[in-house]
Amino acid sequence: MTEESAGVPAGNAEGRGLSRRAFGGGLLALGGAVMVGSIPGAAAAAAPRGGRTTLRHGSAERAGLLPAHLDRLVTDAEAFLGPSPKHPWYAGAVLLAGRGGTVALHRPIGAAVRYAGYDETTDSGIELPEERRIAMARDTVFDLASVSKLFTSILAVQQIERGALALEAKVTAYLPEFGGGGKQDVTVRQLLTHTSGFRAWIPLYKEPTREGKLRLLWNETLPNPPGTRYLYSDLNLISLQLILEEITGHPLDALLRDEITAPLGMHRTRFNPPLSWKPKIAATEDSRLPWSGLDRGMVWGEVHDENAYSLGGVAGHAGVFSCAWDLAVLARTLLNGGAYGHARILSPESVELMFTDFNAAFPGDEHGLGFELHQHWYMGAMATPRTAGHTGFTGTSLVLDPTTDAFLVVLGNSVHPVRTWRSGSAPRVAAADNLARAVPVRPARGRTCWFSGMASATTATLTLPPLSGAVRLECALWWDTEPGADAAFLEASTDGGSTWAPLPFTTVRKGQEPRERPTGSVSGWSGRLWHEAAADLTVRSAASLCLRWRYTTDRLYVGRGVYVDGLRVLDASGRPVFEEARPADGSRIEAVGWTRSAD
Repeated sequence: MTEESAGVPAGNAEGRGLSRRAFGGGLLALGGAVMVGSIPGAAAAAAPRGGRTTLRHGSAERAGLLPAHLDRLVTDAEAFLGPSPKHPWYAGAVLLAGRGGTVALHRPIGAAVRYAGYDETTDSGIELPEERRIAMARDTVFDLASVSKLFTSILAVQQIERGALALEAKVTAYLPEFGGGGKQDVTVRQLLTHTSGFRAWIPLYKEPTREGKLRLLWNETLPNPPGTRYLYSDLNLISLQLILEEITGHPLDALLRDEITAPLGMHRTRFNPPLSWKPKIAATEDSRLPWSGLDRGMVWGEVHDENAYSLGGVAGHAGVFSCAWDLAVLARTLLNGGAYGHARILSPESVELMFTDFNAAFPGDEHGLGFELHQHWYMGAMATPRTAGHTGFTGTSLVLDPTTDAFLVVLGNSVHPVRTWRSGSAPRVAAADNLARAVPVRPARGRTCWFSGMASATTATLTLPPLSGAVRLECALWWDTEPGADAAFLEASTDGGSTWAPLPFTTVRKGQEPRERPTGSVSGWSGRLWHEAAADLTVRSAASLCLRWRYTTDRLYVGRGVYVDGLRVLDASGRPVFEEARPADGSRIEAVGWTRSAD
């Protein structure tokens, strides 16, 4: 089931041809060795951190996080239990956030089971009596929907690592029937990165037999030639499932158990949970026509996705059930470079491939092997070029950031009682923004520095007093913004602040060459490191010169923000005419939207 498909059958989210963002390095496999090369379209990432860290509950301070922002994460999440804007975004959720080996937040909110059904005539939920409702708990199990794709992808990368599967091989090398409908050139990599050319989905559930479903897949034609377009498709991971089952001789549910969940001790993660689990499972949807493809009533304890259900509950694109703790273990394993405790499921090099962008030809749709990368629409301010994650239609999401060693699990039952009640990913973004803010940024110079804040649809200015004899500005600069949409600008005024013009400057990161900023701005990701910034002020010659930093955001998403420290302006002899560290000068800075932060 693809994400954000309210009002259409579960697999039809992408039927309109939009990317997932719109809703809300080459490789060689040689004898089991995986190598990063230089084929077009792949931008290699740095290796993930190694080690075998395991998880335990602990304080925010132990995790190196700021507790106030974790508290706000919960408060903001609870707001979506109410009208969002008309109906609740979810009936309940389990929130888990951590860093390193510490889970600093693990909080259930709302209800796992609240409704008996949905009344379409009044667009209202049929509430269960209070005594029959089930409150959300830390160990509540969720239908992960498309987050299941990550498990299928990990299983595929394991086979690549072992030499049984080649990333650049054609799918027909393993499934000869797949070549029907002109699909003979589709590769394994294109399945993993959603560049195969498949449309978003087809209603496999309408075919009563497995043979009929496979025939639909074999005969499916491609609306786009392979490798020419990114289009998120469930069919990619269903095809990958068939490859895995063919080359291993084992069904996908057995592979999941033997290769991932058993080694990692993920005992609450599996396909087709037994009936005994039902009281601990979050309910999903009152599944009926016309909003669903099947008439099943309230789905609870069985997979919600129609195609996965018709495949017996075991499918490459959906069907895995899990809890927040188990997903945190998976996140920690990947952040460790593929190991957890005494178990190893992937090599560090294989994990690196999962965090490598193979979709450089499709800006905005960055994708590793199975994992989405750098997606602000649900990763919020946690999004960096190496932040990896996935969402699920039922209201689930997993985000992990190797840069800060942080991870976030948001499991909600947002289709309970019906899929049409929710839209967008606001709760996920809010949670990610709060966790990103909880990771401190230490000042470059002293105890505090200037911070722009993280508000959307705003402009924050940091203005120095009028200065005479100024020839050079220097400061430390740290930025992390939504690329292109939000930016920090250095500007100058020669008329007392009536008009402002961009001021070109340079930035330099320790150990690297200076980089020119001819537009007088920076946007995107600075690597979570301070840069030294400097500007030649003689290009704005005036008897009196005003300078300011301006940070402007759009109404959608934000990054971690902008920090400025150690502002000073020099004259021609190198003497400071303004120095922020001097109390008399620092008090003359006019800050609108900026605050002093010690983090």
